[in-house]
Amino acid sequence: MDFNKNNKKERAKSKVNGRRDSDRYQHNLQFYSVPPTDNISLQDFEEYAVERLKVLKAVESVGVKFVKGTKDYYEALEKELKNTAMKFITKSVIKKEKDTTDTEYNDRKKDHISHFILRLAYCRSEELRRWFIAQEMDLFRYRFGLAGNDSNSIKDFLDTNNLNYTPIPDEEKENLRTELADSTYEKTTTFVEVTDYFKVPFTEAVDLVRSRKVYLSKGYAYVPRNELVSIILGVFRSNLSHSLAVTSRALPHLEEDDRLLPMLSSLSKRYLGQDYSNRKPTAGQITADMIDLLSKESFPLCMQQLHQGLRQNHHMKHGGRMQYGLFLKGIGLSLEEAMKFWRQEFTKGQTDPDKFDKQYAYGIRHNYGKEGKRANYTPYSCMKIIMSNAPGQGDTHGCPFRHTDADLLRQRLQAMAISKEETDQIMDSVKGGHYQVACLKYFQFSQKPKIEPTWALNHPNQYFEESRRVRTGGHTSSQPKATPHSASLTQSSTQSSTQQSQGSTQATVQPEDGFDELSLSMEEMVAMDGMQ
Repeated sequence: MDFNKNNKKERAKSKVNGRRDSDRYQHNLQFYSVPPTDNISLQDFEEYAVERLKVLKAVESVGVKFVKGTKDYYEALEKELKNTAMKFITKSVIKKEKDTTDTEYNDRKKDHISHFILRLAYCRSEELRRWFIAQEMDLFRYRFGLAGNDSNSIKDFLDTNNLNYTPIPDEEKENLRTELADSTYEKTTTFVEVTDYFKVPFTEAVDLVRSRKVYLSKGYAYVPRNELVSIILGVFRSNLSHSLAVTSRALPHLEEDDRLLPMLSSLSKRYLGQDYSNRKPTAGQITADMIDLLSKESFPLCMQQLHQGLRQNHHMKHGGRMQYGLFLKGIGLSLEEAMKFWRQEFTKGQTDPDKFDKQYAYGIRHNYGKEGKRANYTPYSCMKIIMSNAPGQGDTHGCPFRHTDADLLRQRLQAMAISKEETDQIMDSVKGGHYQVACLKYFQFSQKPKIEPTWALNHPNQYFEESRRVRTGGHTSSQPKATPHSASLTQSSTQSSTQQSQGSTQATVQPEDGFDELSLSMEEMVAMDGMQ
């Protein structure tokens, strides 16, 4: 693809201008065999990628909440997909290219291009490739099912993609009617009479053979039309896996284009939810004296781990300071209270006040946009914590569900009064690599009163806000019972927050994975800002 500058004239080129490629986009459902060759702007490039990513995140979220293939699963998936910008994905595949409007044609084009953009972003590691393939397969299965039993639509799709699966003749089906009906417990001779069967090599239907859903004879499996999607999914997975491997080998050539590589590198860790850098605190004004109680009541496990580590060691390495400091900023801790909180804790250890002011105070002010380039750093999302900057020896940052040994994590959960049955549920999600789901289950089992969440967890600050809502009966602004001393600080904290909100306009920045400004000295950071 070629990328143009962002202007209206060039962006208009990505729309249909009266001429179409009749060989492409004949169906809403695509096999993504041929890469796009269109000209799109960089803005469209990023927009398409983010919109596609939201679709795949919705597929993943529904997949861990409902049993796949059930009515509830498909209803929930349809609802989630209709809430995305690519809601056209929920349309049937029946219409052919000649019957479509310009809008429908552009939707298919967007579907095609966005898929290939995410291929570039998710080919970079085996873990990313597995995730991408799994979500695209679930999405393909859902979209293929929209065709229902429309034989003509399915035949057109198979022919378009050179998938040579044709129903067996009626005579052959009649001769095998009893065997086909007896192949699974739910089939009857009446079902066999009205259903098309496809004869394929059994190696292409291993999943169906394993689950005893097909009749086997002389090395061939007889697959009913309603199970054909399993065969096509196998081909789709094979093609996509091979294409991702090829793309991964070609990726180094993109290093020549410094416009795309940073964007692609960040996509897999992109946070798509609320911006917590400038949100008004939902728990009222937070003071340093309230953090101990709030950490026990409403902090996610990752932030509890950081808080406990800070209280025990009276020190925290820069990875933890970034993760925890920005989280505290996001829940409403003002700069004044943050300085008080960190100074009090660090000076209980081997750091005297002068050393704190010289080595650490600048970094805290920098996070709040009061030093250096005055960027307004945003709190870390779950995906950023999980995917980047894994903790090393002596570190307390990271995601406990991702980075903690399974036996140690189980022990910690049970020590927090999480029952064995509840712990088993959490560990099942951890074992499956669903770390955010595991955290959401921890939320469900640890809150008082206990409540089953109906939302997907994407951010530690989201966890905190939802916890405060649960504990305050649905109110959006409340705080734990404050001591007289903490109450006396509310006025000064309010004034500090007001002063911060009235400051100059600041850019919201997510710190890059390979660069942590708190690890630099004040002099180094001042020098770097002078160079920019």
